[in-house]
Amino acid sequence: LLSWMPLFLHTGIGATTIGVFHLKDCSSADEDIGVVLEGIRVLSNLDSVPTAVAMLFGLIYAMNLAYPADLRYTFEVLQKIVMELDGGKLSNKALSLKNHLYE
Repeated sequence: LLSWMPLFLHTGIGATTIGVFHLKDCSSADEDIGVVLEGIRVLSNLDSVPTAVAMLFGLIYAMNLAYPADLRYTFEVLQKIVMELDGGKLSNKALSLKNHLYE
């Protein structure tokens, strides 16, 4: 499956600290959905993006990883508000967003 991916995609994935990817070749039916940790594709060929996000959170929890500092609030909102995991302990920014969402 890697043979159809251009070099810039390999470089972009290699420069990613943590994330989910969805690669699709428009000229064929080839696609890949997976998880990247520290620039390494740790999971691929997953069924869907929501599955990849759930797997990413599972890996973060199982490996006791910290969220990247620049994405801390994004991951906190996904985990605690969207996925409703440990929602009682919110930062002020996440709590403010939650209050605005549920007004």
